[in-house]
Amino acid sequence: MKSTQWTACAVAGLAGALLAVGLARAAEAPAATAAAPVYDERPANLTPSRYGWDYERRVVEIPMRDGIKLHTVILIPKGAKAAPILLTRTPYSADQLTANVPSGRLAAALDGYDNADDIIVAGGYIRVIQDVRGKYGSQGTYVMNRPLVGSGLNPTQVDDATDAYDTIGWLAANVPESNGRVGVLGISYDGYEALTPLIHPNPALKVAVPMNPMVDGWRGDDWFHNGAYRQLNTEYIWEQVATRDSSDKFWWNHADLYDAFMDAVSAGEDGREHGLDQIGFWAKLTSHPAYDAFWQAQAMDKILAAQPLTVPTLLVHSLWDQEDIYGASAVYRALKDKAGASENLYLTLGPWHHGQEIDDGTHSGKIVWDQDAAKWWRWHVLAPFLAHYLKDAPMDVAKVTAFQSGTNEWRRLATWPLVPATTKLYLKPGMGLSFSPAGGAFQTADYVSDPAHPVTFVPRPVRPVSYEDDHWTDWLTTDQRNAASRPDVLTFVSEPLTTPVMVSGQPQVHLVASTSGTDSDWVVKLIDVYPDEVPIHREMGGYQFAIAMDIFRGRYRESLSEAKPLTPNVPLLYSFALPQVDHVFLPGHRIMVQIQSSWFPLYDRNPQTFVPNIFFAKPEDYVKATQKVVIAGPDESYIDLPVEK
Repeated sequence: MKSTQWTACAVAGLAGALLAVGLARAAEAPAATAAAPVYDERPANLTPSRYGWDYERRVVEIPMRDGIKLHTVILIPKGAKAAPILLTRTPYSADQLTANVPSGRLAAALDGYDNADDIIVAGGYIRVIQDVRGKYGSQGTYVMNRPLVGSGLNPTQVDDATDAYDTIGWLAANVPESNGRVGVLGISYDGYEALTPLIHPNPALKVAVPMNPMVDGWRGDDWFHNGAYRQLNTEYIWEQVATRDSSDKFWWNHADLYDAFMDAVSAGEDGREHGLDQIGFWAKLTSHPAYDAFWQAQAMDKILAAQPLTVPTLLVHSLWDQEDIYGASAVYRALKDKAGASENLYLTLGPWHHGQEIDDGTHSGKIVWDQDAAKWWRWHVLAPFLAHYLKDAPMDVAKVTAFQSGTNEWRRLATWPLVPATTKLYLKPGMGLSFSPAGGAFQTADYVSDPAHPVTFVPRPVRPVSYEDDHWTDWLTTDQRNAASRPDVLTFVSEPLTTPVMVSGQPQVHLVASTSGTDSDWVVKLIDVYPDEVPIHREMGGYQFAIAMDIFRGRYRESLSEAKPLTPNVPLLYSFALPQVDHVFLPGHRIMVQIQSSWFPLYDRNPQTFVPNIFFAKPEDYVKATQKVVIAGPDESYIDLPVEK
């Protein structure tokens, strides 16, 4: 008992003592916390070292006329005085494009997309990259290729042209190291941004170099080709528009995109499954499948043709551009006879994929050019062109500089094209080709087009769009034997040539064909077939090198702006242009033409049953169709070629 009582008393006393100590410490806690040391090795205000840098990096927020500020990175070579400014406006992050390689060297910082860094650094230019309105660091809202003020499609008082005007004026007045002269350049979307300053240009704008620009999204650039939707670009639309910083990435559930799009059935359903019905541009695109006022009001070639060209402009076209093969040559065609063009309009046609002019240009896929055609162009055309208008240096640049494949030589020309497309290449019975008509009785070459087994644009598996290798960048130069082996692809081929055939311009398709369906797509390819044996490069024996290819959606045969069903089993004329060509078919080679009715999954499948909107076609709409191409008789099919004699 005694022991138990003592233990209880001891425990009670100890508890009281601990309570007293706890209360005392609690009372002291604030003072102790305030006196606690700061345990952080970072500086309160970091001053990054720029030791050894050969340029200064400034980041400014340039105000626009409506008060919105645009995030702008300015890279100034050390010691620059009276230096010209080269501006690119971009939706692809000014911060990232000016710090591709962590380095204190300007050449390294500019190494990457949209920078002809060798020319820029050697020329001593002040380099400026700006985020377009609503992207990355810039304030405001983003609209894909924001329509111009006054187009009826833009309810605001600002657009890319006004933002470019305000930016150029600010740079000319606020960069003391500059000479007040500004040039603009850019590729693709940034090439479009290099066109917009030409609309009522700022007086400080002295030169423009739009490279592979987005010009007309329906006729033949990113979104459609002659009405057929380029559904691989659905991924781009999501990542570009869904978030300010393009951080929410598109996803695929298939390694082979052939399976992905077949499972979705229609392009519209694929977009819905990926959440694109939340995006305004997707709603616009899917509700305007025809070439209506929505697309026509945004076509930059039409917009620029409505005013004189007062700024020296070098349009750069890639002959195998897998993304924007329409735009540059369309602007040239629209402007070449307008006021100011004779003094200010220049054109380059190079042997490149999209944007390859600022990269290695020794080859396109398996096709080797016997030189670095991109480097040659940068130093012999781009560099003197910029230096002349921005630094008053002498210049000897032709109005048109064109690379002729086959001979693999650059040509200096006064205009483009040199000859009209008037030499007829006929599709012949026996699957031949000839420059003489077959005549005789009516005859067709037939095949069955089955949407359940579409012709692919590259051999399977079809991987997502990527610039990591040439599976996307150089697909336009890939061997076409994979398609030629299919029963649903018509293949016409000439005898081996005994003399060169020089084609320089834009081939025109005159296809007379019938379908058992009420709608149809037509894909036409002009191909150079190599000899069966090629010395040294034996792997090129029999190679089918595509020179020009494109697709036409049959429902727009009568009018691009209004879809109409086709009359089944009645031969109808389909007329459309192929992309630009500057090529020599050499002796021993053969000319080939392929015709098919699908090009999947680059383009959405035509159900071959007329429906109001193919974006939302149902599984039951997709049917087989018998296609018959007229190859003899008074209405035989042919391609008009621009042949230089």
